[in-house]
Amino acid sequence: MAASETGTAAWPGRLPGGGSTVSVIVATAIVVADMIGVGVFTSLGFQVKDIPSGFAILLLWTVGGVVALCGVFSYSELGAMFPRSSGEYNFLSRAFHPAFGFLAGWVSATVGFAAPVALAAMAFGEYGKSVVPGVPPLALAVGVVWLVSMVQLAGVRQSSTFQLISTILKVVLITAFLIAGFVVGTPQPVSFAPQADDIAQIASAPFAIGLVFVMYSFSGWNAATYIIGEMRTPQQSLPRALLAGTLIVLVLYVALNAVFLHTTPIDKLSGQLDVARIAGSAIFGDIGGRIVGAMICIGLISSISAMMWIGPRVMMTMGEDIPALRVFARKSTQGAPAYAILFQLAAASLMLFTRSFEAVLDFIQFALLFCSFFTVLGVIKLRITQPDTPRPYRAWGYPITPVVFLLVTAFMMYYLLTERPLQSVLGALIMISGLLIYAVFRRRDDRATSSPGRE
Repeated sequence: MAASETGTAAWPGRLPGGGSTVSVIVATAIVVADMIGVGVFTSLGFQVKDIPSGFAILLLWTVGGVVALCGVFSYSELGAMFPRSSGEYNFLSRAFHPAFGFLAGWVSATVGFAAPVALAAMAFGEYGKSVVPGVPPLALAVGVVWLVSMVQLAGVRQSSTFQLISTILKVVLITAFLIAGFVVGTPQPVSFAPQADDIAQIASAPFAIGLVFVMYSFSGWNAATYIIGEMRTPQQSLPRALLAGTLIVLVLYVALNAVFLHTTPIDKLSGQLDVARIAGSAIFGDIGGRIVGAMICIGLISSISAMMWIGPRVMMTMGEDIPALRVFARKSTQGAPAYAILFQLAAASLMLFTRSFEAVLDFIQFALLFCSFFTVLGVIKLRITQPDTPRPYRAWGYPITPVVFLLVTAFMMYYLLTERPLQSVLGALIMISGLLIYAVFRRRDDRATSSPGRE
């Protein structure tokens, strides 16, 4: 059954009994938690190596946030038009064809969330070593994934409470780190005001390539679109949650990079991966590394929670549409898609034990960008082909904002194709496999529908 043909006459994909428990504050927390992982704490060292300018670095992160906002406006329009959980699976099915939606859903449901969950969990284990010495990182990683999954299985209300508390704690700790950096840290001779040679830095190839990795740090701005069906008044709440969450992260990202540069000599940051630990040591002394490690660990719990919440909703919605996947659509009495959560838990655990998540992440990047590109392109297509369809929210700045997002995303895909051709081709093969599986499911459904004795 096509995605556009399922659900009730109102909004398909709602909780049992028509209830919806996710407020705009919790949806915003999901966006913030999903976006802030380890990227912002590790990227700066490679950026200052080629862009030794405080102003250019902060502009780089600001541009990344603005591009993410351009995506927010387009996704908000689609989400308000089609308020159903599952993100790109829902949007591409509506804007293009159910097969295209299945392609995106197949990538997300199988590895698109499980791999980032495993990566975040492994990072939790590695940073956890500095907080709890002697405990194997793998044990910490598996433990945190299972713990968060148990919370998700307890129901939407429990998930909401846990997500809100863990995300608020993350933001409070980052804010405290920022204040300490500006108050206690030793100022470095770095200027955040524009200089004469900054134009050359901004127009350089390293700035463009740096933007690719900044955009990876901003990925997750669309997180709330995966749980639209659980949100109160989604036509109003979704745009607010996506906008507020992305703006909060934009401010925190710019401020964090400013603190790193303000407190730590650029030559000590250049080429280093663990810039947050280096900056923490510069601010707090010998215990700085442990303080930063604890801060990142607590923050990663909220990130894992967000992904373990939104990822299974893709498989759940696919199960509502496709009889062969119907088991994943089953919900507990508390509204949790239990089988879909257990499926993602199994996939993430397998990747942790086999250490395959890094390779998987490498070859799904192109597929994820591809799906985001066509989702935003779908806004333009629907404006042309369905101009009279009700749009409770219309993308701000249209058509400029979607075009900006499309251009930057196209550049990122081009970069991946030229720099990582093998991984990009493997990502394309994953999508093609999704189309083949969709064809098999459709043929099976058609046979079942046309068989004698069916009503």
